[in-house]
Amino acid sequence: MISEGVLKYENREKQLRYDQAYLRMAREWSKLSHCQRKQVGAIIVKNGMVISDGYNGTPTGFDNCCEDEEGSTLWYVLHAEANAISKVARSTNNAQNSTLYLTLSPCKDCSKMILQVGIRRVVYAQIYKDGTGLELLEDAGIEIEHIPLETT
Repeated sequence: MISEGVLKYENREKQLRYDQAYLRMAREWSKLSHCQRKQVGAIIVKNGMVISDGYNGTPTGFDNCCEDEEGSTLWYVLHAEANAISKVARSTNNAQNSTLYLTLSPCKDCSKMILQVGIRRVVYAQIYKDGTGLELLEDAGIEIEHIPLETT
């Protein structure tokens, strides 16, 4: 059962078309990331409208370099969903009962934020190396959907 604020299309086929379109938008947004190892994008949709977006990168005011000399991600790099959630927090909107579209499934820390802001559905294209975040969301009753994107 989906909360009232999450747009649910009348049939599964139409829902899938919209899910794929929003995931493609997230993929395009991920290309703005300066990270070399992995570029991740996020889109938050509420009542059929994009209310926020984000990609992984450094905090405002920091150099855009995301990795150290060995290629490891710097500890202060923000994940795409954290950036999208932060952007909503700075606006007059909120993420209550929204859907989060991600190119990569959320980590455990981002999953905690997803729960706290009231996101009710998470759609992702690729699974993160640690599935703990998805387990937390499932345990909390968040609807989770894995929809792989075509590579073209």
